[in-house]
Amino acid sequence: MPAPIAPLVEIAAQWPPRGALIGLDLGTKTIGVAVSDPDRKLATGVETVARKTFTADAARLLALAAERRVVGFVLGLPVNMDGSEGPRAQSTRAFARNLAKLTELPIALWDERLSTAAVERELIASDVSRAKRAAVIDEHAALFILQGALDRLARL
Repeated sequence: MPAPIAPLVEIAAQWPPRGALIGLDLGTKTIGVAVSDPDRKLATGVETVARKTFTADAARLLALAAERRVVGFVLGLPVNMDGSEGPRAQSTRAFARNLAKLTELPIALWDERLSTAAVERELIASDVSRAKRAAVIDEHAALFILQGALDRLARL
């Protein structure tokens, strides 16, 4: 049976009260990965996965999920500023549907508006070079997405 996919506040009830979550920032060329602690207080960047095929990408993400004993996924959903969903959001939803066929871990969708822009500003303010920013931007965006979701969960 495929994993459930829904907005964060709806999926939260399907996760056990404790257990790490894995956050993903799906880019066209890379996937940023972050993971939380089991108490879901703090997100930490894990790695940036270079995208290949869906099968290879999913295998790596599921391996990371197993290694870290996560209880669910949080996918950043790139919603437009006006709240509408464009091609990138549709692509994220398709990725979630395909991933759901391979796991039973519930998948939450979290509005990631401006996450990459916020991370880019933060890295520039920290005087990180353009080349280094390119290498870590997706991982940091995943961290930003997951931390935002964790903060929201703490207020439920």
